[in-house]
Amino acid sequence: MAKRPIPRTSSQKASSRPVDLRLMRLPGLPEVQPGDDLAEQIATAARKSRIAFENGDILVIAQKIVSKSEGALVSLATISPSPQAHAIAQRQKKDVRLVEVILQESRRLVRSDPVLIAETRHGYVCANAGVDHSNVPGEDMVTLLPRDPDLSAKNLAAALRKRTRKRIAVIISDTFGRPWRLGLTNVAIGASGLPVLQDLRGTRDRQGKPLIATILAVADELAAAAGLLMGKSEGSPVILIRGYRYKPASEPASCIIRPAAEDLFR
Repeated sequence: MAKRPIPRTSSQKASSRPVDLRLMRLPGLPEVQPGDDLAEQIATAARKSRIAFENGDILVIAQKIVSKSEGALVSLATISPSPQAHAIAQRQKKDVRLVEVILQESRRLVRSDPVLIAETRHGYVCANAGVDHSNVPGEDMVTLLPRDPDLSAKNLAAALRKRTRKRIAVIISDTFGRPWRLGLTNVAIGASGLPVLQDLRGTRDRQGKPLIATILAVADELAAAAGLLMGKSEGSPVILIRGYRYKPASEPASCIIRPAAEDLFR
């Protein structure tokens, strides 16, 4: 089986030192609307809260507000369901219009019973293809995943640097379930400015034993840590992480998706 090379952009020296992390909510963000300048809103909220950004800071931003600002919203009233959507909706007792949106956002259905698990256009495998009702005003509105989460992260990082004159990495996070484990956790679906994977192959553990397969999904770990402060009802969609040492990198979060040829469970 061919192995995909993993970019080695993280610093072994930096990662070997103890790290004390600080995670801080960014309060004061308004309800995000389509077309809003999200970078400007974040910079303004930080100023009002007397939070001064530093080089190397990481912002973990909830996918929902990125989708809202980019207008990735759909009114179910505009949807004409297909026969496939009708069949699935009847079986699952779901809104047939919602099922149709999920199908439109899917590259393929992984399973449709008892829940809808889909592979999105981006390659993510998740419930309902990322289509979501929560934290969206109105009964008939749903949000979609950003069209290109890595590009969204890149644009936000560039806009924030212009406004703050600081080098700030950006992770766009979403909440995913996991096979074989209960509960949800935040993962990175978009990233800019930092390594998303830390390749430890070729290094040694504390006992001097060689590591031959260890690759850490550090962007997912940072997203999960930020998720502890985000909550679902606290209204804290932006979390500042300070103290994580890394070398700036241009790795996209899409690097984390396991290639189909290496997926043992397809």
